Amino acid sequence: YNLIQCFIVLSSTVSYVSSNGAAASGQVARTAAAPPDQQQQQQQQQQGNAWQVIKGVLFRILIIWAISSWFRRGPSTPDPSAPAGAPRLPSRNLFPKDTLMDLYVYISENEVFSDFNNTESLFWFQRDLIYGDWTTGEAGDGCYEHYLELDTPEGTQRNGSLYIHVYFTKSGFHPDPKRKGQYRRLATVHASRMLNKFKRRKFLKTKNLLTGATEADPEMIKRAESHGPVEIISHWHPNLTINMVDDHTAWVKGSVPPPLDQHVKFDAVSGDYYPIVYFNDYWNLQKDYYPINETLKKLPLRLTYCPLSLWRWQLYAAQSARSPWNFLGEDAYEQSDEDQDSVKVALLETNPYLLGLTIVVSIVHSIFEFLAFKNDIQFWNSRQSLEGLSVRSIIFGVFQSLVVLLYILDNETNFVVQVSVFIGLLIDFWKITKVMDVRMDWENRIAGVIPRLIFKDKSTYVESSTKIYDDMAFKYLSWILYPLFGCYAVYSLIYVEHKGWYSWVLSMLYGFLLTFGFITMTPQLFINYKMKSVAHLPWRMLTYKALNTFIDDLFAFVIRMPMMYRIGCLRDDVVFFIYLYQRWIYRVDPNRVNEFGTSGLHHSEENLAQVAAEDTTPAAITDKPEGEKKND
Repeated sequence: YNLIQCFIVLSSTVSYVSSNGAAASGQVARTAAAPPDQQQQQQQQQQGNAWQVIKGVLFRILIIWAISSWFRRGPSTPDPSAPAGAPRLPSRNLFPKDTLMDLYVYISENEVFSDFNNTESLFWFQRDLIYGDWTTGEAGDGCYEHYLELDTPEGTQRNGSLYIHVYFTKSGFHPDPKRKGQYRRLATVHASRMLNKFKRRKFLKTKNLLTGATEADPEMIKRAESHGPVEIISHWHPNLTINMVDDHTAWVKGSVPPPLDQHVKFDAVSGDYYPIVYFNDYWNLQKDYYPINETLKKLPLRLTYCPLSLWRWQLYAAQSARSPWNFLGEDAYEQSDEDQDSVKVALLETNPYLLGLTIVVSIVHSIFEFLAFKNDIQFWNSRQSLEGLSVRSIIFGVFQSLVVLLYILDNETNFVVQVSVFIGLLIDFWKITKVMDVRMDWENRIAGVIPRLIFKDKSTYVESSTKIYDDMAFKYLSWILYPLFGCYAVYSLIYVEHKGWYSWVLSMLYGFLLTFGFITMTPQLFINYKMKSVAHLPWRMLTYKALNTFIDDLFAFVIRMPMMYRIGCLRDDVVFFIYLYQRWIYRVDPNRVNEFGTSGLHHSEENLAQVAAEDTTPAAITDKPEGEKKND
């Protein structure tokens, strides 16, 4: 039920975006022209991976589901400030419905604002707003808008901060505490935040390893030499929405579920809570930010005031919740923002019904992925015979996973991706212990200290014809792989820039495996052909993986992504169809060994032995006197 509710929220969000113009597309249309640096940045920005979009949507659905569960749970930890045993009474909103109020917006370089008499700091004053009104405004939706170009302060040009201070007061009151008679604490709501955003710009020193030349901008090279490889630059976005949540829930202090508790502020004396003021920049895409420097003399700023419903605010609060990732640092935050951009673009550009179908299919994909993983572990854990299985493909898979892990570590990829690849590598190492006999040689130590690892093929693999076919398949495969590998290495060395020789080796191996890695699936096809059997394969795992590949094909042609990824999905389908063809031509054979190391003949022999044992059992004696039968 919660997942269905979350889908309705997402669909409503897309409708809300398209109706009131709060989406990034509308905001960018009203944005002032960006400098040439921003346009060049936009051209160089890569498109997000398709599965990052889908997994991001699913991750946020799970967050919303968790929040819904928190709303339905029992009371949380008692408020430590309350007296022992005292009941926690529900509170009320200090601003009742239809309260007449005024809006004051100040712009300042100071995080704590007190210069209310400075008229230059007052950016926007809006009189007689109605709290919870959805019918007034220019468009009849309760929204008001104000646009102005600010003179860029010198401190902000030198990577300083610029803050916005928003005050809502009941009509007739003023936010300045020094004005006695016009200021009232319970009639004033204050919220502030930084307008500019600091982003890291990294410079990778790459060059052609043969000539030493580079295509990087000379100006960027000078900045990298003076500021280092990582430079923190202040960026600006010209749009911001001020939302006042139309909420009159009887919140209880100490029991507001996270992350909503970060926004609900209670008055220490009365115990009631202030209206929730939320700075909504969710639809501000990262690509629309541009750097602030000495050449930027004006800062365009368009502020929009809109009421916001409680459930929609819960959605935005869940999207911006980052508390589970505090230990990852600022780099993970920036990567998370880039991933969120892919989700936002998908929400903006995708039809709500297609988006719903995508979410359902993604859930099915996740289930199939889990089932494939579970069956793969069960298959190798219960495997007794290696007859018909390519052991060298398993070993090559470990090498491939190791190269991928080293490559993403060298390129500082997302932390979550690094963890997932590392777990996959551990599973591949575990498979090695299932296909080979691994033991420690304590006598012949390396340098007299480290014990030596000994790998030996299992007897079920050596004694069967599988090893001969496996060696033959990799011999034929090497005739194709080695020339391709040499050509790709020369191409990468001549035409691609690298950080160093280590990066060249990793990127060359990774690119080669990404392009021609599917060829390593062909030795198993060759073994099946030679043995005229496919009963030794883990068909459940292959079926689930094939279904996932078909789902990948669906997204590959629905979502924009690189052509190489689409070709990769298609070639995996071709290999699986060859597996299906082999399963069709190699009919069921009772002598064929299955994945558990047994055959139908073994079961038949066991059944015959059981019948023979029953036949040798003495027959029951029925000719007895009536008295003995009664005693029996």
